[in-house]
Amino acid sequence: MAEKNLTFPKDFHWGTATAAHQIEGGNTNSDWWRLEHTPGGGTAESSGDACDSWNRYEEDIAIVASLGMNAYRFSVEWARIEPAEGEFSKVALDHYRDVLFACRNQGILPVVTMHHFTLPQWVQDAGGFESPNIVSWMARYAGVVGEALGDLIGVACTINEPNIVAITGFLMGMFPPQVQSWDRFSAVNTTMRACHVAIRDALRAGPGSFPIGIALSMQEWEAVDGAEDSVASMREEMEDLYLRAAQEDDFIGVQCYTKMQIGPHGMVPPPPDQMLDMGYYYWPQCVEHTVRRASDVAKVPVIVTENGIGTTNDQQRIEYLEEAISGLHRAISDGVEVHGYFQWSLLDNFEWLHGYRLKFGIVEVDRETFERTPKPSAHWYGELARTGVLKTA
Repeated sequence: MAEKNLTFPKDFHWGTATAAHQIEGGNTNSDWWRLEHTPGGGTAESSGDACDSWNRYEEDIAIVASLGMNAYRFSVEWARIEPAEGEFSKVALDHYRDVLFACRNQGILPVVTMHHFTLPQWVQDAGGFESPNIVSWMARYAGVVGEALGDLIGVACTINEPNIVAITGFLMGMFPPQVQSWDRFSAVNTTMRACHVAIRDALRAGPGSFPIGIALSMQEWEAVDGAEDSVASMREEMEDLYLRAAQEDDFIGVQCYTKMQIGPHGMVPPPPDQMLDMGYYYWPQCVEHTVRRASDVAKVPVIVTENGIGTTNDQQRIEYLEEAISGLHRAISDGVEVHGYFQWSLLDNFEWLHGYRLKFGIVEVDRETFERTPKPSAHWYGELARTGVLKTA
């Protein structure tokens, strides 16, 4: 079959994504660090030194640039910036300013996420996302960060996957604070949307002029054996309430990896021949589906702020990305306004409860020396980013 070239808009943002706790190392003041060192906490191992990106960020950004990407999404760490209530670290803020400068110096658009899963221990101890003060705390934090960094930020994501923080921490009992309650899960989702607005408004009030949105986890939902009502309820709570709230934002960040089948008794696991290391379906079609749906409901431009696959088979990664990005091109061709795509992740890093077993990176990291080695998928994706053209068979 002849090759077909799929051409993307010239001003499209091609990037990759990371998160502070997963790559920086030594994030000792966070709630996750404490969970990792609590017997029976459920984590496979400690994040430890992670990928040592606190010290090696210039190397990471140079890799992004050398591969041909024009954007890099990363998070700033609240636990470092405000280690105690009302006490802000100039060293941490200066460090992140250096990261932003490094991006700008390499011609890379810095896409900054304000909150990516972790909380300072003092916030968690005071009730975390169930504290009556959490909205004002996050607004103050965002105001300080915006004042220090806003002139260099290219795009800002307020909260990374707030719906995942809610469901894993307050319904499934896996992430901090590890409770199980539908009412508390729903209440935290409501609080998350208020926190998003507070962060967005604080950033808009500061220096710089850049698009601001939320980074929402989305799925392709499928009802099995009459579970349509359960799917509708879960999709409303996990997605639609957020998508409607995003109508006042500059964009909606879509983060998608798979489809979710729901039966009368809950989630239906995929058959072994379709299951990835993470335990979910190989389903690159989710990108086209979720991008179209996010655009329809939120009615603002879309950025795919995360998409990728955890696998030790790098050829499988390339095949997944090709299928996913082909679907994205179909949506764009049909008129869906999409401004960028960010592959997860730049580095093989700390994948929360799973530790370092899962390999989402297009760059391998030696666990002893921290040496970075781009995989074939990195060069494949880099060519796409450089040319803006996806070659499909």
